[in-house]
Amino acid sequence: MKSKLIDRLRPLMLGAAMLSGAVHAAVQPIDRIVATVDNDVVMQSQLDQRVREVQQTIAKRGGGVPPAAALQQQVLERLIVENLQLQIGERSGIRITDEELNQAVGTIAQRNGMSLEQFRAALAHDGLSYDDAREQIKREMVISRVRQRRVAERIQVSEQEVKNFLNSDLGKMQMSEEYRLANILIPTPEGANSEAIQAAARQAGDAYQQLKQGKDFGQVAIERSASENALEGGEMGWRKAGQLPPQLADKLGSMAVGEFTEPLRIPNGFLILKVEEKRGGSESILRDEVHVRHILIKPSEIRSEAATEQLAERLYDRIQNGEDFAELAKSFSEDPGSALNGGDLNWVDPNSLVPEFREQMANAQQGVVTKPFKTQYGWHVLEVLGRRATDSTEQAREQQAMNVLRNRKYDEELQNWLRQIRDEAYVEIKLPGADQAAQ
Repeated sequence: MKSKLIDRLRPLMLGAAMLSGAVHAAVQPIDRIVATVDNDVVMQSQLDQRVREVQQTIAKRGGGVPPAAALQQQVLERLIVENLQLQIGERSGIRITDEELNQAVGTIAQRNGMSLEQFRAALAHDGLSYDDAREQIKREMVISRVRQRRVAERIQVSEQEVKNFLNSDLGKMQMSEEYRLANILIPTPEGANSEAIQAAARQAGDAYQQLKQGKDFGQVAIERSASENALEGGEMGWRKAGQLPPQLADKLGSMAVGEFTEPLRIPNGFLILKVEEKRGGSESILRDEVHVRHILIKPSEIRSEAATEQLAERLYDRIQNGEDFAELAKSFSEDPGSALNGGDLNWVDPNSLVPEFREQMANAQQGVVTKPFKTQYGWHVLEVLGRRATDSTEQAREQQAMNVLRNRKYDEELQNWLRQIRDEAYVEIKLPGADQAAQ
């Protein structure tokens, strides 16, 4: 039962492996140390619990479950590496606040379609305590932040690397558009003569005419197609453009969702393809941008929250009475990035702004100054100067390529770093039957 909930939680955690001590076995009369790891230890109860979890996972996948003795050494090594990361987090001063932990637990519950109370009940049903689950999540968060500081922040991807990737065959394959396709195949026999080919062409033409007259593609496929997926309405699933013959990829690229091709001559017959869905690739991506300016007033040791709000109100009144927004921004705004420009933030993506500012900006009429409002930064008045939609297709492709390259480098760097901290640590293994090691 325990593995059931653990399997629910695993993909919703922050990417670290299951942590030692997160789910404790029943209290054992005698516990002992199985490994000393720098300034900490791994206990037999932790090892036993993790071995059981691994066995349960293997059993659920339908594989043969190896005996505990065969898993102990490998599982212990995993616990040692996790312990080292937690110690690094402790030395680095990484702390997870109750607020952050509550938010993470709430997010996991929400992603499972549960309220917090339902989540508690599900844990209890699977034999887990709520406190143990919270501790497990907390440790995962610590390890994630340790890896972010020690690994992710060191990874750099240059513009040239992105360009090289996009121009490579592998990059073109990974970044190409994907299509969900359906097909109708009218075959021709191997070595068919011209008469047989013409007969197949007529059948394909008849099928095409039925489609043009509005008959359902799936129904025509069931009735006429000789492809192996005919009884599924010709459904082929998703195909990347880079995996298709160039002539097909070029034709599909110019088609809208729901359209189908004329009969296409292929080596073994005639093919009609329908585009059910598209995703990715070079499809245009439009991004909304807003040209906005603002004045920011911050509370301080010498200016209370109330006084800050009052100053923002006075500035709003002065603008309403005809004073120049830009000049007041230069004189009073405490946003160093925009004050010298008269409060002008230029064209911005609303998604890059804090929710309160974004909401006020969305509701503001162009050319009308908003009344003062508060965000985490202080009190603002803003004015929307313009709105536009920009084509960010190329930017999105570059960002997608950047993410692919960063993830690839991260995986490589993470494994190198984990080996490094393991090699540099003092580890004494006290597991019966295992060779002791000290470094």
